[in-house]
This record gives sequence, structure tokens and C-alpha cells, in this order.
Amino acid sequence: MDDAHLMEIRLDSQELFKGRFLHAFRDTVRLPDGASATREYVVHPGAVMIIPLLEDERGELRVVLERQYRYPVKRVMVEFPAGKLDAGEDILACAQRELLEETGYRATEWARAGVLHPVISYSTEFIDVWFARGLSLGERQLDEGEFLDVFTATPTELLTWCFEGGVTDAKTLTGVLWLQNVLAGSWELDWQTPVPASAR
Repeated sequence: MDDAHLMEIRLDSQELFKGRFLHAFRDTVRLPDGASATREYVVHPGAVMIIPLLEDERGELRVVLERQYRYPVKRVMVEFPAGKLDAGEDILACAQRELLEETGYRATEWARAGVLHPVISYSTEFIDVWFARGLSLGERQLDEGEFLDVFTATPTELLTWCFEGGVTDAKTLTGVLWLQNVLAGSWELDWQTPVPASAR
């Protein structure tokens, strides 16, 4: 499909702000009809989200979730574990690191689901979505100043919270879409057993 009639061409760029991991710009662009406009956006290093699958002592499937206070919206949010990529970091290695640091879990099997762009109107951010299973629990390694609760729920409970508005985080809602379709057998995953970083 030809997208040329929709493209915007950058004419100029101005840096507005550079923080610890956010970088804001205002660009002047040429629109498809020849007029010009401004576009303000944030450059983000990218992130990962993990959908950890856990079987309880009765063999019932549960997912590992977090409760964390998110300052911009001033509320505690229910989310799947996630975190941003460090410079030059392999995406799967980031997923493994974030799962361990935030929840204490390690996984023996991993499957990449896909990618999502949570705020396409003003950010370059992408989030790579991974499933993890074969979980074993160890010690969390939270960053300094990081506070969150880890808990588990059944997929049905999580779906109910989404329906009732208790879960509104965009990446987690997307994760639930993947989870629903994987459990229904509609979407297949390619499970792999990666070599642990310590053994490389």
C-alpha cells in the first residue's frame, strides 16, 4: 500500500527538554497538501512488558501482576511487569531482568508476542510484549525508590477488572487481549528456552 499521500516531512527540529530518559522536541513539518505545521513529541528508549504465567498448587493458571503508584495519574495502577530498555540492551535480556528485579521470578520459557505503541500521538515509545512460564520465585531486586506490590490473579479475575474499569493501563489492556487469544487457542506463541545470561 502506498503511503506517500499521508507522509509528513520534517523541515526543522527544536529540542525542548532532555531528562533522565525522556527527550522532548518540537518539529516543523510539511503536510501532504504543502502546508506546514508543528509536531511536539517525546523520544523514549522503548520498553518491555511481561505476561508471566504461573500454575498454583491446584494446577490453576494464574498471572503475575503488580500494584504501583503512578505519579502522573495520582493513583495505584494494576499492571503486568514492565520496564524500559537500557542503552544497547537486548530486548529479551531486558524482559528477563525486569521480571526478576520487580517480581523475583525467573522463567525457563519465553515467547515474544509482539509490539505495541502506547501513545502514537506524542511519543516514539514502543513496548515489546513477552510471555513467560516455568516460573520459580527468588528475591526481588527493586531499584532504589521503587515501591510495588506483587500478586497473582486468574485470567478471569483480570478480565473482570478490565471490564469494570479497575484496570486502565494501556499496555496491560493490550496484554489481556493477547492473553485472551492465546488461552482461546486463536493466537499461537513460539516458546523458547533461552540460555540464562549467567551461562553465556
